[in-house]
Amino acid sequence: MALKDLLVCVDRSEHSPVCLRLAVDLARRNGSSLTALYIREWSPDQLAHRNTAELACRPLADLEELRGAVEESIDRAALQLRRQLEQLAARYGLQVRWQLLEEAPGVVLPQYARYADLCILSVDTPAESTSAGHRFSEEMLFTAGRPVLLVPAAGQFSQLGAHVAVAWNSSRAAARALNDALPLLERSERTTVIAINPDDFVTSHNALPLPSLLEHLGRHGVSAQLLRVDGVPAAAVADRLQEQAIAAGADLMVAGAHGHTWLQEILLGSVTRDLLARLRLPVMMSH
Repeated sequence: MALKDLLVCVDRSEHSPVCLRLAVDLARRNGSSLTALYIREWSPDQLAHRNTAELACRPLADLEELRGAVEESIDRAALQLRRQLEQLAARYGLQVRWQLLEEAPGVVLPQYARYADLCILSVDTPAESTSAGHRFSEEMLFTAGRPVLLVPAAGQFSQLGAHVAVAWNSSRAAARALNDALPLLERSERTTVIAINPDDFVTSHNALPLPSLLEHLGRHGVSAQLLRVDGVPAAAVADRLQEQAIAAGADLMVAGAHGHTWLQEILLGSVTRDLLARLRLPVMMSH
């Protein structure tokens, strides 16, 4: 299945322009239409400032002035992003759509994602986490029902999908992510499969030999290189995956999202959580 319908979520944060530009690059590579969904909400710092002013019993006129300044900054950021989207769309001949989201994103954004082939968003910081203490970008992995492509808030990224690194351990989650990423792999210029401690998962999952995966990808026209890394401690798997992907020159990683409940994720300390906590390059994940 081709990726024909992409959704990118942006807001007034400083890393949204990078996320938008990468989404445009991905749409260009895959011949996709792109919807940019602007989340129109106050930042945690702005909400804290307002709450402080209210607790200090500031005059109503001051509160209204504060509200007006915040709303103006939100609208100004939206206008700048929309202009960026329209300029890039005109340059590459893309079909794009701009849409404002007024509702709470945690409630409605998963529904928007379910009407797209892939949802792209920035990894939020802990300060932007939900009231339950979990980062919203992580929750989207388990609520969207679609693959999610997460862009680190920090870092400079010029393209997306030219060289894709696939994290492979023969698990159900890894297979799901690989299948969802096939349209990207078929259009990529280079693909590298990274297998950390492959003897371990060959034993634990009764996995087929690694060349079987390369044969499967080859049937899709994907000529992949295999990078095998042995002797990595469990606590270092996530970091080693990224180190190897970056060293190979990948601009995107594909990985499965493991876990069923947040409690289980916290108790297990899974590779998924380690990867997202120290994300250094964009990653497409499926659950």
